[in-house]
Amino acid sequence: MTSSVAACAAALLFAAGVTAQELPIFDAHVHYSHDARETLPTKDAIALLRKAGVRRALVSSSDDEGTQRLLNAAPDLIIPELRPYRTRSDVGTWVREPDIIRYVEERLAKYQYVAIGEFHLFGADADLPVPRRIVELAKKYGLMLHAHSDVDAIERLFKQDPNARILWAHSGFTDPASVRAMLRKHKNLWADLAFRTDHAPGGKLAPEWREAFLEFPNRFMVGSDTYIAERWHFIPEHASTARRWLSELPRDIAERIGYKNGEEILGGAFAKRRID
Repeated sequence: MTSSVAACAAALLFAAGVTAQELPIFDAHVHYSHDARETLPTKDAIALLRKAGVRRALVSSSDDEGTQRLLNAAPDLIIPELRPYRTRSDVGTWVREPDIIRYVEERLAKYQYVAIGEFHLFGADADLPVPRRIVELAKKYGLMLHAHSDVDAIERLFKQDPNARILWAHSGFTDPASVRAMLRKHKNLWADLAFRTDHAPGGKLAPEWREAFLEFPNRFMVGSDTYIAERWHFIPEHASTARRWLSELPRDIAERIGYKNGEEILGGAFAKRRID
């Protein structure tokens, strides 16, 4: 078989979803918090990620102990980020709790991370002292901010630090046109696709999302979001679903969104930190 014929055959297989089944996944939105640690042993959590064909996973947890356990068990697989939550109850109150800063500073002094997040932050709360200090710490340590935020809060974060790097959790739960507008405006903004079921209704890629992916192939990452323990058992299914709609894109773009963006941006940053 000539190289050109082989290339055409490979392209057809990918379009049919065959090669897509083998596509590695970088999962940019994983939590291993208290409830998951109590019901899902570390070795089983790692096994689920590997079963799903997840090449790397960006992991945070409430508290950080879960992240450290996974990292120690599978340093080839886990990329750590620091969530500023000690327990789940911090989700709605962290922006007004000075103790959060002490907790984050202690963890940053002890361990290595690539990001701070995922944290929930909306509107003018982004300008409160605690979130402002988080932005300062991210800048000091060269970390990405993983923000579950609306457009207003994202704009305020960039106003505080125009050079900030932000991973926008769930693509802001906003419409594709608004996501594209934000990506055009901010060169250091990336978007994860966790819980964005509207990008693949019935397992098919929505035209509006296809246009966004074609315009910004380097700015999206997939994510499963194991925000409760039960979601861990959904990871293999999520990876399969992602491969199905990714197979509708040109192969190079599917690879970028499926795993290369996360590997280059987050995996590369962690590798550098470990060397330094």
